[in-house]
Amino acid sequence: MSVEIIDEQCSTCKYNPRILEKIKNELPDEKMTASISDVFKVFADNTRIRILWTLFDKEMCVYDISEKLGMTQSAISHQLRTLKQARLVKARRDGKNTFYSLDDEHVKRIIEQVLIHLEEE
Repeated sequence: MSVEIIDEQCSTCKYNPRILEKIKNELPDEKMTASISDVFKVFADNTRIRILWTLFDKEMCVYDISEKLGMTQSAISHQLRTLKQARLVKARRDGKNTFYSLDDEHVKRIIEQVLIHLEEE
């Protein structure tokens, strides 16, 4: 199955031309494909997706996330550690509190694109 890459640029997306060229002409090395696979493994957990979804538009502390998802703070902390190691969330300390948010808009876009794909007929 071949994928056609269209040269036109979407008016809402700003792709990095260097990355686009790499996608068009090069197969990533094994280290890169392993890294991509590792990120998808992190996405392969329902709880982690729910945490990411909760953080879509705001930062929250572990307590608030655990209350929203009906889970223990320990379970949320464990999953946040995994998400942070994968660079999908970031933490900000404010005194004794730590607030978590999505690492950047790319994380949100990945989930949105999968949702769009799943809703297509």
